[in-house]
Amino acid sequence: MALRMATRRLGSKLLPRFSSTSVLHSHATSFGFKEIPEEEKSRMVGNVFSNVASNYDLMNDLMSAGLHRLWKDSFAGDVAFRILETLNSVKSRATQDVLDDNLHEETQIFVCDINPKMLNVGQKRALERGLGEDKSLIWVEGDAEALNYKDNSMDGYTIAFGIRNVTHIEKVLSEAYRVLKRGGRFLCLELSHVEVPIFKELYDYYSFSIIPAVGEVVAGDRDSYQYLVESIRRFPSQETFASMIAAAGFQKVEYENLVGGVVAIHSGLKI
Repeated sequence: MALRMATRRLGSKLLPRFSSTSVLHSHATSFGFKEIPEEEKSRMVGNVFSNVASNYDLMNDLMSAGLHRLWKDSFAGDVAFRILETLNSVKSRATQDVLDDNLHEETQIFVCDINPKMLNVGQKRALERGLGEDKSLIWVEGDAEALNYKDNSMDGYTIAFGIRNVTHIEKVLSEAYRVLKRGGRFLCLELSHVEVPIFKELYDYYSFSIIPAVGEVVAGDRDSYQYLVESIRRFPSQETFASMIAAAGFQKVEYENLVGGVVAIHSGLKI
């Protein structure tokens, strides 16, 4: 999700400013534990998410034992929706306090996904929250490795449970850096690596023995859930991923583990 925000009168401090390096290439391409040709990964991952889109919340519940809802709260939840709800609240208060016909605010929030079925899930959620007609919310079918936005055009960039599914992580990070303005922040929420040995054994058992089996029973799709579990193990460690963020040009790179490293929140600033 990318955010471009311009404010007048209400001030630029209403919200944190969420908001080039050369494009790097990764030659090792995996689909879970399988090695596949690079040109095949996008299609194969697309098939997975087309299969699970109708049960997306169920998928996340199975992958995290329901904890993803708490993790998203730590990450600011459905970021696009929360920004709009906050802006609408602030605008309402400001309009009551300041009678000014010139009071104006323009915010554009681009929700981007390569999979049209996943976009439909997001649009349905927007309707449920009363934001379906909000013109600030712009839905884009696009590739995170090749964003169709200008350089230095976004105030913030967030990605949740998505970057481990791309073909070239380095390209996604480079694109995030490119489109962010100076002072813009990159935020990533992703399932990661457990560091406590005993907890890791339990987590591995749950991941490989329980999740695919439940996915087969509940959703009739064992293979997709097997891939999702394997994709987590193939994702770089917290330290390695933080190094990749820094290599893309970001500064003040940090990460926070939740639930012992089951998930991590990564951040970096474009300065």
